[in-house]
Order: sequence, then C-alpha cells, then structure tokens
Amino acid sequence: MKTTTYFCNKRKYMKKIIFGLLLITAGVLLIGFNAGLIRMDYKPIIFSWPMLLIAIGIMNIFGKESFFTGVILIFIGSFFLIPHFYYFPFNFTQLFWPVLLILVGILVIAKIVFSRSFNHHNHHFISKESNLDSGYIYDKNVFSGNKIKVSPCEFKGGKIENVFGGTEIDLRQTTLAEGKNILEIKCVFGGVSLIVPPDWVIHIEISAVMGGFTDKRSITPNSGSSNRELFIKGENVFGGGEIKSF
Repeated sequence: MKTTTYFCNKRKYMKKIIFGLLLITAGVLLIGFNAGLIRMDYKPIIFSWPMLLIAIGIMNIFGKESFFTGVILIFIGSFFLIPHFYYFPFNFTQLFWPVLLILVGILVIAKIVFSRSFNHHNHHFISKESNLDSGYIYDKNVFSGNKIKVSPCEFKGGKIENVFGGTEIDLRQTTLAEGKNILEIKCVFGGVSLIVPPDWVIHIEISAVMGGFTDKRSITPNSGSSNRELFIKGENVFGGGEIKSF
C-alpha cells in the first residue's frame, strides 16, 4: 500500500510540474508575441482550443490511469492543427472519424495486451462489482457503458473515465463521508450520470471543451451547513455529465 501511495503522489507531483511548465511556456510565448519576436499570425493557432486539448493531454499522460485519455486528447488537438501548417487538396477533416476509430482500436488492443500491468498499478481502486467497502469507486469504459447501483456505504469518491462510453451511478443508498471527498471524471466523447441523495453538497470543478457538466437537482444545498462535501473534478471533451436525485 505504501508503494502504491508513493507512485500515486509521484504522478500527481509530475502533473503539477508539467502544468507549471505549460504556464511558463504560455507566458514566454505571450512575451514573444507582444515584443514582436514571434509572428502574430501564429497567435490564433498557439492559443486555440486544439492546442488546449494537447496541453490537457500532455498532463494526463503523466498519470498512469489517464494515459489512454491523454493520447486521445493529443490526437484530437493535433489533428485539427495540421491543416494550419499543411495544405491538402481535399477536405482533411473528413478523415477525422476514420483515423480516430483506427487510433482507438489500436489503443483498445494495447490496453488488453497490457491489462495485467494496468490492473497492478490500479489495485488501490475498488472494483465496480464490489459493494464499495472502502468507499471508493473506479470505472473505465471504452466503446461501452456501465449502470451501477451502489449498496449502502460511506462514499468517499473515486475516478471515472469514459472514451466513447458512458456511466450511470446510483448513489442514493450511500452516505457521503465527512470532509472533502473527490470524484475525478474524465470523458472524451462520453458521459456520466450521477444519481445522488438530494441533500448532498456538491461542487463542480470540470474543465469542458465542447462539453459540460450540470447539476439538475431542483434544490442545491448550502455548503455552509454541512461538513460533508463532494468535489467533482476533471475534464470533458466532446462529452458531458449530469447530477440528479431521482
């Protein structure tokens, strides 16, 4: 368990370092543009949504659980940047879906081949078939989906990743653990639906590109009146999610 915790903390540390380096790079580029050292016609390309996807993807590949998502994000961003640098006598964007399907297929096969290694590094997450005795949930779907009804327990968070897939989790029989609980959600062309008790205090901190995450409950509890909070963090790219209580 100590070894697992060490590697988890190391990955988080590396992701923060990469994030800092990306901010420094963005700052240096802005100085270059403002000082006239870099041509201004490159600015809309560098500071664009495809480049944002690449940046998010680079951070994700430094987290072992997020490597698959990171590769997809980098591919999508790079694909839509290519026409800015090369001229094609045909509509290049028409190749997007065929090439993306090929890439996802290759990654799915690679995931199966290296599944033993993947499961070894992620054994600190509980299985979606369990009754969440530890309070954490982990679910990952590629071109598939899961509908999970969680048995009574103290829910503490976990991680959900969907690539061309979806997850529905029914948490109405659970109790939110005391303190700050974190559920990390990352979706690429996928979605997540959470069914929670109506009195849960939930904070949504999702970065979305062509996507979103909404709380559809009719009444949102006041965070000042509870010491049990759920923070939903992560990224949605061409994907989305919702919270409801029915």
